[in-house]
Amino acid sequence: QVQLVESGGGSVQAGGSLRLSCAASAVIPTTYCMAWFRQAPGKEREGVAVFDRFGGTAYRESVKGRFTISKDNAKNTLYLQMESLKFEDTAMYYCAAGIGCNFTPMNYNYWGQGTQVSVSS
Repeated sequence: QVQLVESGGGSVQAGGSLRLSCAASAVIPTTYCMAWFRQAPGKEREGVAVFDRFGGTAYRESVKGRFTISKDNAKNTLYLQMESLKFEDTAMYYCAAGIGCNFTPMNYNYWGQGTQVSVSS
């Protein structure tokens, strides 16, 4: 059983930066992809960035050029560097691991508890 623990959220002003981390309790199977999702109050959970099993990345259109997903395999840790934050980026951010390798939440087997990002305009 893999446990995922996010950290790094907080409150920032628009234009600011944050780096989220997601520490895995065990090595993620190589067949799995890892991703960041977010969910704002009253909205559905949406994919933000994904690291596929071949090392490729994909981003939600609205965060392209501002967010960067990366990972440190030696530390079993996934990161999300967020720059030029906007008010609409405010949400609970979750990391996930699964075989889906896309932005469909149901394709992910493991989820963290989330870390809150609040951006003030």
